[in-house]
Amino acid sequence: MTDAATPTPRSADLARLHVVVPLRSLEGGKSRLGAALDAEEREELIVGMLRHLLATLLGWGAAAEVLVVSPDPILLAVAATAGARTLRQRGGDLNGGIRAARDDALAAGATALLIVPADLPLLDQTALERLLDAADAALVAGRGAPVVTIAPADARNGTNALLLSPPDAIEPAFGPDSLRAHLEAARAANVSVQLVEDPLLGFDLDTPADLERLAPQRLVELQAIGAAAVAETEAAP
Repeated sequence: MTDAATPTPRSADLARLHVVVPLRSLEGGKSRLGAALDAEEREELIVGMLRHLLATLLGWGAAAEVLVVSPDPILLAVAATAGARTLRQRGGDLNGGIRAARDDALAAGATALLIVPADLPLLDQTALERLLDAADAALVAGRGAPVVTIAPADARNGTNALLLSPPDAIEPAFGPDSLRAHLEAARAANVSVQLVEDPLLGFDLDTPADLERLAPQRLVELQAIGAAAVAETEAAP
């Protein structure tokens, strides 16, 4: 008979994967791109990258649900128009919004959680499949023990995707030096860890140097998607 004081062993299960896309406010977003793009161009880019990410996620068969969490009503309206579920963040920082979305996903029956920022202009479903395959390999190697799968940013100090099973395997620590923070949390939790270095997951658009690495035509495409998405949202009843 199990002692009531003994914690129930936690295990990984990728069967019901929910995706969380956290966003800050649209106004003032991507301010470090201010030297290259004006405010309107930056807003079109932010919305364009969000719509690109949502189209990729919603067309991916592995995600049971895609949830966008943000304090910004415009971004939430854009996400809802695209077909994602939304959660209005009432306070706290980015990680506070992720925790609220994680709790929502747990209440909805999620067994795994993928956290993906919305500034990955090259992400496609092939890269998502590679990430999921890595998580599955870690699950098998760890014989069902909790799994943390991380896609580092190109700069190697950030996290561009974090897949957790169970969804609360570790706490989210997005921000400066988040890769180290997530690795340390995983070690402390004694879970199976897998790093996935992928150029499509690793490239995020945050600085003028990043913008120089993006093909000009891709920038034009994303801004056009963003402008059309804003117009569509404004026209919606």
